[in-house]
Amino acid sequence: MFNVERAGSEVRKLEYNDSKCLGCGICSEVCPTSSLRLGPTVPIARGLIEMDLLSVNSDSCVLCGLCSVACPFDALSLTIDGEDIKEMDNYPTWEVESEVCEDDCVYCGRCAIACPRDAILFKRELPKREDLVRGEISIDDEKCIYCSFCADLCPPGAITVSNTPTSSVDLLNNTIEVDTSKCVYCGICKRVCPQDAIVEICSTCMLQDQIEVPEVTGTTSIVKDECVNCSWCAEICPVDAINITKPFNGKLELVETEESICKGDSCHACQDVCPCNAVEIVDGKAVTNLTFCNLCGACISACPQHIRQLTRTSMNLTNINSESWNECLNKILDE
Repeated sequence: MFNVERAGSEVRKLEYNDSKCLGCGICSEVCPTSSLRLGPTVPIARGLIEMDLLSVNSDSCVLCGLCSVACPFDALSLTIDGEDIKEMDNYPTWEVESEVCEDDCVYCGRCAIACPRDAILFKRELPKREDLVRGEISIDDEKCIYCSFCADLCPPGAITVSNTPTSSVDLLNNTIEVDTSKCVYCGICKRVCPQDAIVEICSTCMLQDQIEVPEVTGTTSIVKDECVNCSWCAEICPVDAINITKPFNGKLELVETEESICKGDSCHACQDVCPCNAVEIVDGKAVTNLTFCNLCGACISACPQHIRQLTRTSMNLTNINSESWNECLNKILDE
């Protein structure tokens, strides 16, 4: 974390949030004074050293805000008199999106499991089991010999038998209980009981018209500050309830030569730094799945063989009104 602040006719403050930084280096590329420096991303990603991914030379930084605007992941923020420039009408803005349509969501939870950044808040409420099944069950204590056949075979684990004495007195104090909130009245316990001590009646089928249709409720939302627009959630969603717009369009290729080839399993630097979980080792080579890649470029600087080639053909950054800013920001494209 760092911040640079200067006061004059207006108070300008640049703040850096390392938890949002992907180590992509976009900010250092556009910085007109070369004040930003990317750290050793691979050792940091592997936990070998503990330091921020980015550092700043506060003496040369002019607090122009180009780095703040250029970062699609909001790791840098420039404020003028306390107001973030990204909220001002005359500064460029990223037209990226990560939204969940609650009306379409079925609360399966697959998006939360797939998200590589734990950026999805998911909560599901299921109906109570006892509201969906009907029946009766009872156990005759005089017939029961506490063999625990029923408890051991009960599919939902609804039967509890206490038959392990700690003293001679406990031999006469065995107990057996049925948790009706778990019981589904399947009848296995009744069929397996050697003493015919269990009476069970299932009326679920008979009364199914009287049982309410089960309703699953919940909430699914994306934490924008944590999201990197990788689209794992959108791709895995079975009902197309999630919409993701990525910051860039383009491609990323592996360009090997006779002198430089991908080391795959013995290197996997690109895999370690990828914030999107988009790189996997296939047949000894690091392969990037562009479906999940956000073209941030973190893997480019991480590759010791320098054989990863990134081409950004366009970016979803709008409202660039300054020609000089447009020239600097276009450095992001056509790597």
